[in-house]
Amino acid sequence: MIRATMAAVPTRLPVLWAKAAVFAMVTFALMTVASFVAFAGGQAMLSSKHISTTLSQPGVLTAVIGGGLYLTVVGVLGVALGALLRSTAGGIATLFGLLLILPIIVRFLPSNWRDHIDRYLPSSAGQSILQVVHDSSALSAWTGFALFCGYALAALAGAAVLLRRRDA
Repeated sequence: MIRATMAAVPTRLPVLWAKAAVFAMVTFALMTVASFVAFAGGQAMLSSKHISTTLSQPGVLTAVIGGGLYLTVVGVLGVALGALLRSTAGGIATLFGLLLILPIIVRFLPSNWRDHIDRYLPSSAGQSILQVVHDSSALSAWTGFALFCGYALAALAGAAVLLRRRDA
């Protein structure tokens, strides 16, 4: 389908922007609903153990909406990496490497290095919005999420530059 799309739209950048925007809107809507459903389901299960919270508790609503935001940015980062590498499989592998493998590798570093690097990794920065109880070693919720969005925007910008240069 990409050949037909690129034949229909000779300027490449509007295709990338539209793909990222539509993907982000649909993903945010679906993942935010899924996050609220997961919260309600979790509360239903935990209430049998007399453990409960509400959306009005400090940090809970941010974490629930943050679930939709985090998954949206993960997806946009994946779209950007796929466009950057011109490969769906390569984009997925790189995304998993960044979010799952890189944090494991960093854990093998000496603790004085690890403590300074770990909080700035894409996964740690993005997941800070999901924390209800803030960890003092992590970035604040919105600072970490902004950094995570910065990673996604940098990948998207790189994809746009390469798409314009090599696929023009």
